Amino acid sequence: MGILSATGGSSVERARNSVVIASPNEEEKRLRAEKFSQEGIRAGFKAAAIGAVASAVPTLIAVRKIPWAKANLNYTAQALIISGASIASFFITVDKTILTSARKHSQAEYEKRA
Repeated sequence: MGILSATGGSSVERARNSVVIASPNEEEKRLRAEKFSQEGIRAGFKAAAIGAVASAVPTLIAVRKIPWAKANLNYTAQALIISGASIASFFITVDKTILTSARKHSQAEYEKRA
């Protein structure tokens, strides 16, 4: 017996069985949000890959050439530096891409109504 069966199912199942009738635009809004999210994720992965390479090269060179880095940055520290840069670039890019897409869409809707 799982948690979902104990709580009465998922929220999607409850929404489908509810009495509330969805707006005709709900499906369009959901599809648009999914499209914007996919665009953001795709751009985020590209930025994360570039950020990983851009932070890995100087980190690895510094560990081999600079005495302080050689003495103080072990493998864990190097991995944290590289992954921190790629994770930050992923989330920043996803956020900016989704917001840009939503802004463009809302401006297009506004101009279409005017």
